[in-house]
Amino acid sequence: MIGGSGWAIELTESEWQDLVYIVLKLVDQHNQLKSQLMEEESICLEIENSYWWGCLDGDGTSWSLQLIFQGNGESLRGFEVFWPKPEALHIASEMRIMWDSCH
Repeated sequence: MIGGSGWAIELTESEWQDLVYIVLKLVDQHNQLKSQLMEEESICLEIENSYWWGCLDGDGTSWSLQLIFQGNGESLRGFEVFWPKPEALHIASEMRIMWDSCH
């Protein structure tokens, strides 16, 4: 189960793995580019993987995360998750810890 301010959703294991993968991929891309950003410059990174679409939106130090699950053959459901600044950074950091401990 994951959640944010005013929302929560239960994920299957494969949905969770895809979610973590896409979040970590966005964070890695941001880490590679943030040194190239001027202080007042912002960035919006988008990525698609499997049934997920993700967006990291912010600047060199803080950002938000928005993700949309578009359904798959196992589930016809779709949903959207969002973590604002600075919660997104904390969520992504915890996902990294969990991912690294399992892989």
